[in-house]
Amino acid sequence: MTDLYIITGPAGVGKSTISREIAESKSKSVLIEGDDIYHQVVGGYVQAWKQGNHLDIFWKICIDMIDTYLSNGYTVVFNYIVNPENIKVLQDKFKKYKIKFIILITDEGTLLSRDEGRPKDCQMGERCLTLLNNFKNKNYNKNNFLDTSNLSVDETLEEIEKDNKYFI
Repeated sequence: MTDLYIITGPAGVGKSTISREIAESKSKSVLIEGDDIYHQVVGGYVQAWKQGNHLDIFWKICIDMIDTYLSNGYTVVFNYIVNPENIKVLQDKFKKYKIKFIILITDEGTLLSRDEGRPKDCQMGERCLTLLNNFKNKNYNKNNFLDTSNLSVDETLEEIEKDNKYFI
């Protein structure tokens, strides 16, 4: 049994869809959408990739939420843009739990097509490709990548659940 799922990848790759499906498949679970937490700030809001952002407090809040739910017996599914430094912090904090870390990626055409299918106010356009390249070029364990270019939602879920390579 997995206690904590951490789902990341570029905007538009399907993090929210896959995360919701995982959470719905568990008998006692919670879905923490990082975007929802980050967008709670209204006055003084700065986009996460810009200087002056509020990522420090965002991560404190997310870690506290994850900890509260895990310590009360929930399976936690968390999704957001997670860099290697964040993963190390999460791994250290939650070392007594079983954690699966999955980096969803896809080819550029599929990514742009999926982004276009999102509501207009959620579309990221070319930023999706920038994020995709960032993920490919960062120092992640390559075992944590899951290319969903040719996978359905069900096939993606099956791969995540059956494959132990995603445990960290």
